[in-house]
Amino acid sequence: MTRPPFDNPSGPETGQAAGPADDVFDLLDPVLGHHIVNTLGWHALRPLQEEAVTPLLGGEDAVLLAPTAGGKTEAAVFPMLTLMNRRGWKGTSVLYVCPLKALLNNLEPRLETYAGWLGRTVGLWHGDITTSRRRRLLVQRPDILLTTPESLESMLVSTHVDHHSFFSGLHSVVVDEVHAFAGDDRGWHLLAVLERLSRVTGRPLQRIGLSATIGNPVELLGWLQGSGQGRRPGRVVAPDTKQRPVTHDTVGPTPPTGDIELDYVGSVANAAIVIAALHRGEKRLVFCESRRTVEELGEQLRLRGVTTFLSHASLSVDERRRAETAFAEARDCVIVSTSTLELGIDVGDLDRVIQLDAPRTVASFLQRLGRTGRRTGTTRNCLFLALNDSGLLTAAALLLQWSRGWVEPVTAPSEPRHLVAQQLLALCLQEHRVGENLWQEWLGGIGPFGPGAAPVVRHLIEQGYLDQDGGLLFIGPEAEHRYGHRHFMNLTAVFTSPPEFTVMNGHTEIGRTDPDLLTEEVQGPRRLLLAGRSWQVTHIDWSRRRCFVTPADEGGRARWNGFGAERVLSFDLTRAARDVLLGEDPPVRLTQRARTRLAEAQDAHLDTVHPGGTVITRRPDGDVRWWTWAGHRANATLAATLSLAVSPHRRANAQWIRLRDDLTVEDWTSAMADADGGLSLPEVDGHALRGLKFSEALPSRLAQATLAARTADEEGARLTLAERVLFTNILHK
Repeated sequence: MTRPPFDNPSGPETGQAAGPADDVFDLLDPVLGHHIVNTLGWHALRPLQEEAVTPLLGGEDAVLLAPTAGGKTEAAVFPMLTLMNRRGWKGTSVLYVCPLKALLNNLEPRLETYAGWLGRTVGLWHGDITTSRRRRLLVQRPDILLTTPESLESMLVSTHVDHHSFFSGLHSVVVDEVHAFAGDDRGWHLLAVLERLSRVTGRPLQRIGLSATIGNPVELLGWLQGSGQGRRPGRVVAPDTKQRPVTHDTVGPTPPTGDIELDYVGSVANAAIVIAALHRGEKRLVFCESRRTVEELGEQLRLRGVTTFLSHASLSVDERRRAETAFAEARDCVIVSTSTLELGIDVGDLDRVIQLDAPRTVASFLQRLGRTGRRTGTTRNCLFLALNDSGLLTAAALLLQWSRGWVEPVTAPSEPRHLVAQQLLALCLQEHRVGENLWQEWLGGIGPFGPGAAPVVRHLIEQGYLDQDGGLLFIGPEAEHRYGHRHFMNLTAVFTSPPEFTVMNGHTEIGRTDPDLLTEEVQGPRRLLLAGRSWQVTHIDWSRRRCFVTPADEGGRARWNGFGAERVLSFDLTRAARDVLLGEDPPVRLTQRARTRLAEAQDAHLDTVHPGGTVITRRPDGDVRWWTWAGHRANATLAATLSLAVSPHRRANAQWIRLRDDLTVEDWTSAMADADGGLSLPEVDGHALRGLKFSEALPSRLAQATLAARTADEEGARLTLAERVLFTNILHK
C-alpha cells in the first residue's frame, strides 16, 4: 500500500508570549513572582495568565479560555496562592476539580512545586488513593485538594469525614476541563455538590472554570456560577482564542492553524500499515473512537514491529500507568487511545497526532490537535485515517465545520430528574435529617433542583426511598436496600456502567472485558484481545466475575457493549456532511485516495442532497426515504411528529427517515399540516432506561420523559420542517 509522502513543515514557536505590564505581575505574591522568574525561567506571563490576575484576586468568578498547553492551570493557581498568603487562609481553602483521576495524578507534582514555594501543601483524593493516605489528609488538611466530584460527594456523606470541619476554610474552586463536565450529567452533579459545599462553609465559593474549546463561554460561565449567577461578578477571560465578542452561543473561536491531512485507508489493518511506515523515529498518539478499535490497531501495530502502548477505560489502572509512563520516556513509538488521553495528561514530547475516522465533536478534535506543536519549531498536526466511507464523510464534515470557526455550544443535559433524586438521597445521608422545606436551599434552587422537583420528592417518600417525620426527611428502607451496600458507595457515582469481568493473568489484573465474549459459543479455545495482546481463557469464576487467562499468539477478540455507546451526530455536523456531498471540500490536504472516495460518495448521493431543501426518494424496491440531513436527534423528533407518514418500523439515522412505502403526496401534505400543531418527543424504549442511573427512583412517566427530552432536537426539527421538500412524482401512484 503506497501513499503520497507526508511532509513536516515547521511552524512558529510556541514558547512564552509577550510580557505583562509590571504592575499586573507585581500583584502576585512577591515570593511567587521570584520563583516564576528565577525557578521557572519565565520573564513574562502569557496573555491569559496576565489578564486573569486582577479579576481572580478580586474574587470574581471566571471562565479562562486558552488553547491546550496555554497555561490555564497557572493562570488560576498563581492568583489563588497569592490570596492564600495575603488573606491568611487556613486549612483546605482551594479545591482543584478534574474529570479524570489520571489528570489529577499528572497535575499533583506540578502544583506541589508551586505551593511549596509559599510553604503551602497539596493533597490528592480520589478512588485510587489508599485509606492510609486519606487518613493523613484528614489530620493534616492540605491547602489545595485535587479531587473529582464523586470523591467530594463521598467525603460529604462519609461517616469517617467531618465535612463541616474539613471544608470550613474553603474559599475557591477551580474546575479544570469545565466543558467536559457541563456537557453531561456530571456537570449537574458537580453544581449540586458545590451548592452543598457552599452551605457547609457558610460562604459563596469563588468558581473558576478552565477550558480550551467551547463555543458559548458566556452561557457556560452563568451555568458554572449556579445560584450565584446574577449575584456575583464574573467574566470570561479569553485573550488567546482570537475570539470575537463572546455574547452569543454561535460565536466560536477562529480555528487554529495546523498541518491537517485526510486519508482513506479502508480498514484497521491498512491503518496499521500506514502508521508503521510513516514518521519513523517519532512519537505518535493515535485516537480511536472505540476500545475495540484501540485493541485491534494495537495488535496490528505490534505484529509489524512497532513499539506500541494502549490506553482505554477497560484496561487496569496499572496497565494504563505503565503504558503512559513508558510512552512519555520513549521516542520511536505509538500510543493508541480512546478519549482517555484527549485531556491535558502529559505524555511527554509528542510529535504526531493521528485520528482513525473522526472524533465525536469539533471540540474533541481541537483538544487532540492541541497535543502537538508544543515544541519550538513544530506546528500542530493531525492525520485522519478513514476506515470506511462513513468515517471519511464524517471526518470531512467535521473538518469543514472546524474551518468555519465553529465549535459546539456546551449545553447541560435537559431535565435531570434522576439526579434530583440522587442529590436528595445524598443530602439526607450527609446531614442525616433535612427539613422538608429546606432541601431546596441546600441545593441553591438551581435549575432542576427548584420547586419543579416536588413530584420527585413525593415519589421518593411514597416508595420508601425517603422517610418523613416531624417535617424532616431522612433515608428510607428502599434506599437502604438499593444503595446501602458498602456505605452507599453506588450512590456517589452518576453513571451506570454495564457489568464487566475482570481479566487476570496470574495475580496481575490486565483489564475488564464484556461478559458476552465469555458466554457465546466458540469453536476451539476461547481467546480474548486485551492490552493489545491475545489471551486464552483458562478459567472463569462466575461468582466473583473474574476470568483467568494465559498468553496466546493470536486469535483474540475484543468487544464492549456500553449504554449509549452509539455515535450520535448533531444537526450541524450532518448538514456539513451534506455540504461536502454538494461539493464543498474541507480546506485541508486530501490524499488522492480520499479525493477519489469523496468523489464516489458525491456521485452516489446525487439524488439525496440538494442545496434548495430536503429530498424524498423512492428506491426500486419501494423503499421511501426522507433525506433530511438533520442529525440523529432531530430525525427522531421528526419521526415522532410525523408518525402517520413514517414507516411502522420507525427506522431513521442522522441522514434520513424511512417513510411508509404506500405514502402519497396527499398523505405527506396532511402529515406536514398536522406538524404545525407542535412537535412530539421521541418514544423511549423501556430498556433504554437502564442507562439512566437512579431512574428507578423516579415515577416511570418522569423517567421516560427525561430520556425522551434528551433524545430530541426540537430546534433542528423546526429548521428542517421550515425547508422545502423536493420530490417529483415519486409519491404518486
